[in-house]
Amino acid sequence: MEAKQGSINVYASLLRDVFELNVSWNPTSNKVAITGPSGSGKSSLLRVLAGLEPAAQGVVQIQGETWLDTEGGVFVPPWERKIGWVPQDSLLFPHLSIQENLAYAGASPLEITKVSELLHFSVLLERRPRFLSGGERQRVALGRALLSRPKLLLLDEPFSALDRALRLEVASVVCDYVQEHQTPMVVVSHDESDARLLANQSWVLVAGRITSEAGQQGLL
Repeated sequence: MEAKQGSINVYASLLRDVFELNVSWNPTSNKVAITGPSGSGKSSLLRVLAGLEPAAQGVVQIQGETWLDTEGGVFVPPWERKIGWVPQDSLLFPHLSIQENLAYAGASPLEITKVSELLHFSVLLERRPRFLSGGERQRVALGRALLSRPKLLLLDEPFSALDRALRLEVASVVCDYVQEHQTPMVVVSHDESDARLLANQSWVLVAGRITSEAGQQGLL
């Protein structure tokens, strides 16, 4: 079943040191990608969606919920937005094992076992993050995001440390989750092939502004 249309609505601005993020964006798909050069504002846009930029102005609505409305005095803090967030540096808790990192999302042992097998890191559950490779940390961070049962999934260069074969497998897991749970997803990447794996609509962000749209068919 296809996710309902038009559940991501962003009309927001954020002043940065070297440019202004100024986005008027209402994609017609729930599986969208943002591509563009480094420094164009892709990660900043994800931070606005996640509520990590309290200086952002405008409106952010996800699946009919208003998370930001500057004129209306609405700002939902990050911990109330229920975001599945996978940043570039993974942000795993260094003092916890991988099992404990995943359990922090509120998942049951059975759910942790299932996701760790799907994402190919079940043998790593007793390790600490510092003993993992970059690709392993990315997969664990992705697993934790999925286990949190998010209202919105935000992926920032999620496959940068994975080889091509593993990218295909992990992308398939993510796409199955998004379709089953009808979860809106925004993925940002400088790699258009990664965007095509996950999204069926891709946008280009340059110097803080979304400049074009190109419909693309991903795995869903």
